[in-house]
Amino acid sequence: MLIEILAAAGEAPVNEFGFWKAMEEGGPVAWTILGIMIIMSVGSFYILFTKIFEQNKVMKEYRSNRAAFWRAGSLKEGASKFDKNSAWRQLVDDGIRAGDESSKMDDSLESHDWLHGTLQRSESSIMARLNGGLPFLATVGATAPFVGLLGTVIGIYRALINIGISGSASIDKVAGPVGEALIMTAIGLIVAVPAVFAYNYLMSRNRKIQAMLSGFSTDLQANITSSGAVKPALAPAAKSTSTTAKPATGATAKPATTKMGATSTSTTPNAPKR
Repeated sequence: MLIEILAAAGEAPVNEFGFWKAMEEGGPVAWTILGIMIIMSVGSFYILFTKIFEQNKVMKEYRSNRAAFWRAGSLKEGASKFDKNSAWRQLVDDGIRAGDESSKMDDSLESHDWLHGTLQRSESSIMARLNGGLPFLATVGATAPFVGLLGTVIGIYRALINIGISGSASIDKVAGPVGEALIMTAIGLIVAVPAVFAYNYLMSRNRKIQAMLSGFSTDLQANITSSGAVKPALAPAAKSTSTTAKPATGATAKPATTKMGATSTSTTPNAPKR
């Protein structure tokens, strides 16, 4: 009985239509397309995680040091609150330098435009760094399905060639190339969908950072042009917990109220008559 069971197990059919078998059927073209897909996928996830880390650093630094910056005695003192190579430090340094240069101009309008333009260029350069790599995600999301479709077309073409050579559309002649074609389509979608989600997610966060930069740049310009007189409203640093002692209700004396035109009465007793 045991011998019959082992003999039956040894005669089990071998699956010849798996992933690796389909890739072998595809040949160099299939392996090349798979390599391109792997490069696209790895690059997409690398950009996603590095950009999330970079964006978190920018937003966290602004929320942590904004109040300390505006409470500083001067802009140069406040700039030290930010990291040396941070986006906010760059914006402050560019604003201070532009303010010093604009003060040398005779025309106040030209001075204002120079300061505004300098801060705008600094803000644009920061956003250009934050947007770096996002075009790659957009390209992957747009082209990965078509790269997979190329493998699909080639697989179907090879299946048709096998049918023509053999003269019959048997499953063993068609399954390999068609399986390879379907696998390439699936891989293309698997690579494209995360890239599209990552692109939209990172772009939405960059729009938030751009709004923060624009607001900070406006406040910075107003502070420079007003020689430090104008500052944004800030939340109080700490709430006072001390309470003032209230006077006892019995000890309070109500002030005497007099009406207009009323004569005041003396509280001293009348002198005795002699």
